Order: sequence, then structure tokens, then C-alpha cells
Amino acid sequence: MTTRPDSASRRSNASARPPSLGGRVGRGLVPRAPGHQLWASIDIGSNSFRLELARLTGERYQRVSYIKESVRLGAGLDAQGMLTEEAMQRGLACLKGFGDQLVGIPPERIRAVATQTLREARNRNAFLARAEAVLGHPVEVIAGREEARMIFAGVARLQPSNQPRLVIDIGGRSTEMILGRGRKPLLAESFGVGSVGLSLRFFGEGRYTAEAFRAAQVAAGAELEEALTLFRPELWQEALGSSGTVGAVSQILAAAGQTDGRITPAALRWCIERCIAAGSQDKLQLPGLKDDRRPVVAGGLCILYTLLTQFGIDELLPTKGALRQGVIFDLAERLQPSGARDPRGASVAELQLRFGVDVAQAERVAAQAERLYRHLAPKPSAELLRELRWAAALHEIGMLVSHHDHHRHSAYLIAHVDAPGFSTNQLQRLGALALGQRGGLRKLEPQLADPALLEQIVALRLAVILCHARTPVQGTGPMLRRDGRQLTLRSPKSWSEGQARTRFLLKEEAEAWARTDLLELSVA
Repeated sequence: MTTRPDSASRRSNASARPPSLGGRVGRGLVPRAPGHQLWASIDIGSNSFRLELARLTGERYQRVSYIKESVRLGAGLDAQGMLTEEAMQRGLACLKGFGDQLVGIPPERIRAVATQTLREARNRNAFLARAEAVLGHPVEVIAGREEARMIFAGVARLQPSNQPRLVIDIGGRSTEMILGRGRKPLLAESFGVGSVGLSLRFFGEGRYTAEAFRAAQVAAGAELEEALTLFRPELWQEALGSSGTVGAVSQILAAAGQTDGRITPAALRWCIERCIAAGSQDKLQLPGLKDDRRPVVAGGLCILYTLLTQFGIDELLPTKGALRQGVIFDLAERLQPSGARDPRGASVAELQLRFGVDVAQAERVAAQAERLYRHLAPKPSAELLRELRWAAALHEIGMLVSHHDHHRHSAYLIAHVDAPGFSTNQLQRLGALALGQRGGLRKLEPQLADPALLEQIVALRLAVILCHARTPVQGTGPMLRRDGRQLTLRSPKSWSEGQARTRFLLKEEAEAWARTDLLELSVA
């Protein structure tokens, strides 16, 4: 264990208790505040599902109600990576109850996110479709680094500090680690080890032995070893633990009088020794241990002990900030009128730089795509409009791989990149738009059943054609009109003269749509 010169200062800061969020904790609570004043976040975790309703006024955050249900969705992944029907039913029943609490809250103030289990599940789309139906709202699957970023956002806002910090969140099937200072995360990583997965693997029959604990710690250490340099002790002054596992162990230690709630290597050894002495999950008697934590406490203890000993953490302090609050803060920033604080804009700009995008051409395509899209959707959703512009901004990033079939490379890169602010779902949608920018349409037939995506694809494809010369479009350009399945692209004579190549490409585009049953495009 490493002792740092600043440990006295760190211990002083550690003595401060986490801030109280106010509000109520329980099941089936109906908020007293009018719905339009509330924000809602749903955290679909591997062990627990959580719903948080809150008011957000400037920098003031007030919890109105908080509901937590132990669903253990992660325990329902079978050997083939498929969610069992039983596990899905547990999750759907919980989400239906959550949906009842959302009545009256504006949809734009509600966000549901899913983490590691649904990142892994091969049949996640089937579950998501059913989940969205019972919840009444879309569910976004977020990547591990995005989860880590929003965890830090929750911690940084509710427990502010200018000290460099290490924040750890041990979930059911993943562990997130974040280095940050103030409100800025400097490094965020996610590792595929969590309390549910480790407990199932090494304590699946509910038996506790010294050998099983040693084996579980080795497995956790192997997963986390690559982070030893990235999160080395000299880079941070205090260590905080977020969410369920840390909170549960902290409560055990406080109830047993081992510590005042802070987690130390010695206190964890005491917990592990109590588990081994009990010999089984059923016989384990730990003060403060709740029944919903009993099946996963052993795995959580192994991960915690590995983290503290390998990363030189003298003590880990529980914090109230977590993913669910970070989701609300992130959502509020997205809805700022200027959009300047939406991290997705910065992510798109960074990707353009990384992949050497011709920014002038991307902006030309974005401007034409937006103009044409507004013809199809006179009152477009702000989010759909942003998606279209982001897709236009990134439609050529595949050029860095190869000019040949660059749209396919662009689609793959967009769908699989880590981009702060974006969910996996939204990146896949942007990837579909990039894939559809040119070429045949059969490759996108299932996605084009979505009318909104269909309109975005039409606008982007036509914009790419109009900008094919990589020079500014002269005049106002063609106008687009829709009548049912019939699209008409009408060009002013002043523009059309001298555009023989563009007219040729538009004729080919009309033929491409004619080979589908989706739309008919005529060029007048």
C-alpha cells in the first residue's frame, strides 16, 4: 500500500460527510411538485434499476423522490450472452412501475440509460423494444466511458472540490474509474468486472471459502491491471466511491463499528474474514447488510479489496453523486437554448479533427441537408435536426481508411467510436445515416421503416449530390416537396442551367428510389 505525502490533507477532507440530497426514498412515490418542474432519470443497471425525480434550479439540485429496485438483470445473462425471459420479465415489471411515476413530466426532461448488461446482451434489441413500450420512453444504451463520464458529472456537482480526484463506481457487471478535477473528467475508463458477474462466477452456489476469495481477487486484478499506470496514486488527492457496492459496504462497516463509513483495506479484510467464517451466503451475518445485497456482496468485496490494495488507496469515501444525477445534469445541459454546453458538439468537432475531415465540405453538406429536411419536415424536432447535421459533419470520416466505399467505413467508425455525450443507440443511428449517404438502399431497408430516419436519409443523400463538386451551391438550390410517397425536386431554371452533371446524378438517385417500395423521386 502506498502512503502519499498529502495523506493528512486527504484524511481531513475525508472526514466531511457526503451531502444530503433531501427528498424521499421508497417505492411508488408520487412527486408533489408539478410535473413540468421535474427532471427524471432511469438507471437500468446490472443489479438494480433506479428512478430519480428531481428539481434543478441553477446550481441547486433537490431530489423529490428516489426508487430503487433490485432486479439483478445481469444475473439473467446465460452462457450464450442472451437475457433469459425470466430476467426480462423482472426488468419489464420494474420499468412499468417507473413509467407510472413519469406522468406529467415533459418527455424532453426524461432520460433512461442502460449499462453493462445491455451492452453485452445479444438479444438486447428485443428487450429494449419491450422496455420502451412499458416505460413509455426511449431507452439508451451507453458505452462504458460515457457511463463513467456521467458518473463523474453527478459526483462533481453534488460534492464539489478543486482537488484532483479518483472516482470509482462498482456496478453489477462493470467497474468505472475516473480521474478528474473540478467538474472536468480528465480520464474515464470502464472495466468488465462487477459484483454480479464476479459473485456468479466464484460464489455461484453461495459458498464462501478462502480459495474462492483469492481466486476472485486474482480475476478482478487481472481485469483492472491495465489501469495501474493510468490511475496511479500520485495523480489524485482523494478517492471517492459512487453507487451501490460502495454504499452497501460503507453501511456494513459503519453499522459494525469498524469505521465511520469510510472503506479501508483493514476493514475489507474484516468483512472477508467474516464471510469465510460464515462459510455460506445464507449463514452470513453482517450488520447493515440488506437482503438485496446478500447475493452479490462477496464479489463486491473482492473488487473493492483489489482496488484499494493495487491502487494504493488508503481509504475510499462514499459519495451521494452517481450516474442517475449525472444523467439529469447532462440532459439539462443539452437543453440549454444555445446548446453550447452539449458535449456532443465538442465530440463531433474532435472527431472531425482526428479523422482529418474536410470541414468546409462537411458544412456545405450540412447546410443543404438541413434546408432540404425542413422542406420535408416544416417543424422538425430539434434533436432530429441536430442528428442530421452531426451525420453530415461526420459523413466523410471513412475517407481516412479508404476513398473506396468510404461511406461504409464512415458508418462503422461512427457506430463504434467513443464519443462523449452520445449513447450507443444514437451513434448507431448516425452510422446508419452515414451508410445511407450514397449507394443502394436495400442495405438499409429495415431501418428505413422509421419515417424520421427515412426523411433524414433523403435530405442527406440529396445534399451530398448537390455538393458533389465540393464548391458552394449556387443560388438557393432545388426545392423539395413531398406528397405521400411522391417526392418532387424542383429546380429554378437559373440554377439548373450549367448543372448537367448534377442533373445526371439526380436522375440516378431517382432510379435508386424507384427500385424500392419506399418513395418515388422525380426531378423537375
